[in-house]
Amino acid sequence: MAVKANKMMLTRIIVIMLSIVILFTSISAVRLTKIMIIDGEKMQSLASEQQLYDTLVSAPRGDIYDSKMNLLAKSDTAYTIYLMPNGIKDLTKEKQEKVKTQIATGFSQIFEIDFDTAYAYTEKQTYYVIVKKRVDKSVADKVRAFLAENSDLGLARYVGIDETTKRYYPNENLASVVLGFVGDDNQGLSGLESYYDSTLTGVAGRVVAAKNAHGSDMPFSYQIVEEAKQGNSLVLTIDSYIQHIAEKYLEQAVEVNKASNRGACVIMNVNTGAVLGMAVKGDFNPNEPFVLSEADEELLSKENSTVTRNELLNKQWRNKAVSDTYEPGSVFKILTAAMALEENVTKLDQRYNCGYTIYVAGQVYHCHKKGGHGSLNFKEAMIGSCNPVFITVGQLLGTSTFSKYFEAFGFSKKTGIDLPGEATSVYHKQDKMGPTELASSSFGQTFKITPMQLIAAASAAVNGGYLLKPYVVSKIVDNEGNIVKSTEKTIKRQVVSETTSEKLREILKAVVEKGVKNAYVAGYGVGGKTGTSEKVAEMQATGERGLYISSFMGFAPIDDPEIAVLVMIDEPRGDTHYGSTVAAPVASEILSDILPYLGYEPQYTEEELKNFAVKVPNLTNKTVEDAKKELSNLGLTVKVVGDGENVIKQLPVFGETLNKDGRVIIYTTETEDVDTITTVPDFSGMTVGEANTAAYGAGLNIKYSGNTTSGSGARAYDQDIKANTEVTLGTTVTIYFREATSSD
Repeated sequence: MAVKANKMMLTRIIVIMLSIVILFTSISAVRLTKIMIIDGEKMQSLASEQQLYDTLVSAPRGDIYDSKMNLLAKSDTAYTIYLMPNGIKDLTKEKQEKVKTQIATGFSQIFEIDFDTAYAYTEKQTYYVIVKKRVDKSVADKVRAFLAENSDLGLARYVGIDETTKRYYPNENLASVVLGFVGDDNQGLSGLESYYDSTLTGVAGRVVAAKNAHGSDMPFSYQIVEEAKQGNSLVLTIDSYIQHIAEKYLEQAVEVNKASNRGACVIMNVNTGAVLGMAVKGDFNPNEPFVLSEADEELLSKENSTVTRNELLNKQWRNKAVSDTYEPGSVFKILTAAMALEENVTKLDQRYNCGYTIYVAGQVYHCHKKGGHGSLNFKEAMIGSCNPVFITVGQLLGTSTFSKYFEAFGFSKKTGIDLPGEATSVYHKQDKMGPTELASSSFGQTFKITPMQLIAAASAAVNGGYLLKPYVVSKIVDNEGNIVKSTEKTIKRQVVSETTSEKLREILKAVVEKGVKNAYVAGYGVGGKTGTSEKVAEMQATGERGLYISSFMGFAPIDDPEIAVLVMIDEPRGDTHYGSTVAAPVASEILSDILPYLGYEPQYTEEELKNFAVKVPNLTNKTVEDAKKELSNLGLTVKVVGDGENVIKQLPVFGETLNKDGRVIIYTTETEDVDTITTVPDFSGMTVGEANTAAYGAGLNIKYSGNTTSGSGARAYDQDIKANTEVTLGTTVTIYFREATSSD
């Protein structure tokens, strides 16, 4: 009986056990079915997220070239250093601390940050954290060396290096406000980098690889690589040499004239609208766009300063030629004259009387010339920049006609140039324009336009009347050099006739020859007009006095113009503020350099030939007597140093140019008792004759820049080698001259 009972109990236990097994098996089967079939896709996705390391590979941006295919902006290989803090958690507490400390020590040394900041990266509760973006190869190599030195700790499991790109501007400040710059994510933030961001941005690549929880490779191999594709490149209309010349002389003018609100210069082809140069000073280095100039840092550090760093940064990034508006002043008389000639309300020889004051609707206006100009014709009124005459002409045009041409010349709309941030003009609409608004507008006051609008309109006035759309990108090319898109000349409309343009060119040529002599360029016909506008609104708002904008709009060669140059100096605070003495010399210097570069041959007058520069011959190994004779035949003087028979060295060297009567120093022995060092005089305020005498006395040669024709009254205002500098005898100093005049 007992045996039977035991047997039954055993059977019951087996049944119970089987039931439990079946129950758990059924539950597991149901659970497994749910995981594999119902939730299979979701689980697979979660597993992939944990096991697959998916990272984007930055695409290099397209390059930017000047018109001669010189590189202005490019993308170089750079590296992102990252850390995987979560992987450190799996270590023992002792080893965790050792790894964290070692990583923080290495990071603090390599990236020059303090230890606590570096240690904080290892404490973050995340799988992936970026430590440093866009480092160059030398820094990445230091990280690799650091990981190799600490291989015993396995730091390579927690620290990674990803290849990316970094934007580089090889010419630093050159054309910086035009080019702009990019942010940490390689997105364009200003300039062409911003305007053409989608064009320059490439297609990012991708790497998908199997990783374990530590971020290390799995035992099996799995990797998919999608190559990054470089963005398209830009070829600009800007010429690096012309840009350099514009920036060089503009920066000099801003410094010499103590301009407190920067300066701008635009150089454009009047027949195509292509911008050859666009300069703004002060500017910035796009490689370090968030670094302020020393002057701005000093301003920021002043206790009572209300400016902020962001204000100063935005100011240095801002393209003054496109994004700022200003009252053009008398430069606008070019357009008023074009309107009047086209509408036949005046002729070149039509006479007027300027009695210093003129009244319009009870408002009094004055001529800049005390006592007035008296009797003069329209051409002479432009030469003398006579406000009363232009007010009279403006009233004859009337508000309707003036407004029609104002709009036709493009002042009521943006030019459409391919740069970001173009400003909108502020002007009197026709229905809001009365006699006094018309009077002030006729000589360029009480409305605001951009420098870009002005040069486009003025170019139309002299090129036969055609208003063109300005542009800075000539073509877009892919990474194999294939042209994706080209920019064609765009004529918006013809505003005035060729006949009117021809008359206007004649007037502007006379303005430079007889009025604005500081814009004169020897051997080349230049035409143009100056402007000196008061910043009335700013003076009223701030209570400051003497705030002006000095400008000059010039064209060359004026008989058949191709090059337009607009120079604008904002708030000059030096000895003078007139456009004729501040801005016109800058245009003269720019044109003097770029016209020969562009292939224009000079045609000198007899007076200009008197001071025509000659090339210094090669005198080495010639006898002293032969050298003296050769130099005398060229109109050059000589100073002999030493008592040898033959020339062993000369200054200036062979190939340099000197004005006639310049002096060449010839050396006949290696060692002399004669002192060959001299000190550069201060030529400021000297006439050409006085500068010649001072230079000769110091044993120096000089080159002239600006108007130095006889009777011009020009005086020196700057020199390329500063006063009191010690130099070798025979050194050539360039002296900049301008005529002291109070005209616009």
